[in-house]
Amino acid sequence: MFSFPNPVNEKAARVVAGVVMVVALITLLTSAYWLLVPLTYGFWARVLTGPRLSPLGRFATRVAAPRLGAPNYVPGPPKRFAQGMGAAFTTAASIAALAGATTATDVLLGMLVIAAGLESIFAICLGCHAFALLMRTGLVPESICLECSDLYRRQVDTAAGRVDALDLDGDLVAQTDRFPAVRADEHRLELVEVPPVVSEAANRQ
Repeated sequence: MFSFPNPVNEKAARVVAGVVMVVALITLLTSAYWLLVPLTYGFWARVLTGPRLSPLGRFATRVAAPRLGAPNYVPGPPKRFAQGMGAAFTTAASIAALAGATTATDVLLGMLVIAAGLESIFAICLGCHAFALLMRTGLVPESICLECSDLYRRQVDTAAGRVDALDLDGDLVAQTDRFPAVRADEHRLELVEVPPVVSEAANRQ
């Protein structure tokens, strides 16, 4: 139960962010701070269990995202970290609201609206960028990123553990026992034009 999907369909994540943005904006404009209860629950549910215990998460993954075209898969751990940031923001806002500190609550809600808006509208995940920064500083082990973001290897290195390399005519020209382990940002697929092969007999003619 306590798990998070990896990889994550970014389209589902953006649907979730869009709903969060709207609810947070309504809360901010109307001071209906009771809406922080479902917001806070939703973030904690998604951090701990992914979409399993989150009604919004289930709607985004099972209903909304499939209607938005082919999935766009992204690594799961950065998205989970982003959900954790949302949980921290909404929890702090809830505590501030209960304490009567409405100014602090509104500031936190405004920050949440901005972050969720960037994610839903422009696909800019601030939590994911924060996660990458923590990795560069060594606070998050690099192995986590290599394990979760190497989507290309996960797709081609199947249970058979091999990749078939095909030439442009579709003929099998090479077969490896295991795809080499490299960083996700080092994968490159390039098509190059191969000059025609002319036999020596043709050259002599």
